[in-house]
Amino acid sequence: MSTVLTEFADGVAVITINRPQARNAVDLEVTKALAAAIDEFESRSDLMVAILTGAGGTFCSGMDLKAFARGEKPALPGRGFAGIAECPPAKPLITAVEGWAAAGGCELALAGDLVVAARDATFSLPEVKRGLIAAGGGLQRVAKALPYHLAMQLVLTGDPLPATKAHEYGLVNVLAEPGGALEEARALAARIAANAPLAVRASKQIVAASVRYTDAEAFATQHEIWVEITASADALEGPRAFAEKRAPVWTGR
Repeated sequence: MSTVLTEFADGVAVITINRPQARNAVDLEVTKALAAAIDEFESRSDLMVAILTGAGGTFCSGMDLKAFARGEKPALPGRGFAGIAECPPAKPLITAVEGWAAAGGCELALAGDLVVAARDATFSLPEVKRGLIAAGGGLQRVAKALPYHLAMQLVLTGDPLPATKAHEYGLVNVLAEPGGALEEARALAARIAANAPLAVRASKQIVAASVRYTDAEAFATQHEIWVEITASADALEGPRAFAEKRAPVWTGR
């Protein structure tokens, strides 16, 4: 059976890491399959948002340490760990977390734009306990998702963070009942997919890049994107549909 499963429907791609016997640990095979799934998601104009999840009640336990010990590196040039860490998709990505999002699994969760987690889920970056560092994006992203001192505690102790506390501090957008993370993620994805495709993608691009820019740089970049968006057919359709009191018909052009 494939180590990564995909489902495409209603503007949403569901990508599932399918190694429950290994707690969805990421090896090179999973990495290549995830990269291929993301490429298909990005290339299809009928898909607006993706959900990344794990099979069997665990999101992802991180890098497959047995494969790593054999000399296997679960990363791709220019894309990093799991084929995603250094190059997340341009379109929105929701991570749906059940059970553990540990080590590289936590880094995959942090690579998402929105996080839905079961109430009993747990996040951790335990690399320091193994003589390693969270080099798959965890160290770069965790202090953007959590208050500085809490992020430092998570990283320096390697201790776990319950989903309920992660939600309290803003890392998790939506708390679900155990077993319900994917269902809640689908509902959130549907709300995103109902909007104008070009506007959604452009909005993600601007928000994601804003942390790297000064205000002046951010406005300059936003202006370039704004010019493209306002010239689109969807930019005309939205106001027209509002004026005519009907649902807009998006074309993605």
